[in-house]
Amino acid sequence: MSSLPAAPTAALTSLLQDFSLEMTGKDIEELETARDAIPAATRINVTFLGNEDLPMRLAAAKAVKSCGFVPVPHISARRLTSRRMLSEFLASLQADGAGESVFVVGGDPSDPHGPYADALSVIQSGILEEHGVGHISIAGYPEGHPGIPDQVLWPALQHKYAALQERGLGGDIITQFGFDVDPVLDWIESVRARGIDAPIRIGVPGPAGVRRLMRYAARFGVGTSAGIAKKYGLSLTNLMGTAGPDRFLRALATDYHPARHGAVKLHFYTFGGLRATTEWIHDFRKDG
Repeated sequence: MSSLPAAPTAALTSLLQDFSLEMTGKDIEELETARDAIPAATRINVTFLGNEDLPMRLAAAKAVKSCGFVPVPHISARRLTSRRMLSEFLASLQADGAGESVFVVGGDPSDPHGPYADALSVIQSGILEEHGVGHISIAGYPEGHPGIPDQVLWPALQHKYAALQERGLGGDIITQFGFDVDPVLDWIESVRARGIDAPIRIGVPGPAGVRRLMRYAARFGVGTSAGIAKKYGLSLTNLMGTAGPDRFLRALATDYHPARHGAVKLHFYTFGGLRATTEWIHDFRKDG
């Protein structure tokens, strides 16, 4: 880490405060082993994957709460088969004290499995407030979405933000991960120019194998040209190696300006594991 150019210490410290993490329903055991390395009250998102059932998602959210962290369960709108399915999920979260914050996203299916076509329809349904939800995270895509054109993405983001404002709900924007700081900061400026002042959590890949990072990048439409890979520190000729977001975070700290970009935090995608990610963050904060 120390061989890379230094970044403004104050900016790095600010960005690394109150970071959030992500886990799947299968990661409860790993959460238990990593809990000592994770700061108290850290927000931990629990994904809504198609191969995980309702009890698994609920158990993961409950485990996050039990460990002293803030669970942020995902709600995948197009995976919901009915209003009843969503209501049961939210009621169970509320009963466990794990449903105050959620992340609502459209989800992978091209066609909805039930009544919700997108995240906006879930937010506007009123069902979230009925079950005690007060904070809603929504998705942002600095490099675009492989299946949704920009002329659809921008109005969707504006409408979701407006719906949160109208309903008096707190919220933030969590972005897809990327390897290049420039499009991220350009996108944030575009967000602010549209009058959206919600805090933004920039998606950052935690340390992981290069092959795994490339696989996720291809799946989510993240740019991985040779130039971007080199800038990030990925070696496309050594897919057996590992990479962390050192360069990305230093570049971000150098070019981030609160007056232009507003409130910005970090959201770590734990592709290499919860403990590996949190230990990396600890070491980076100490040495970065």
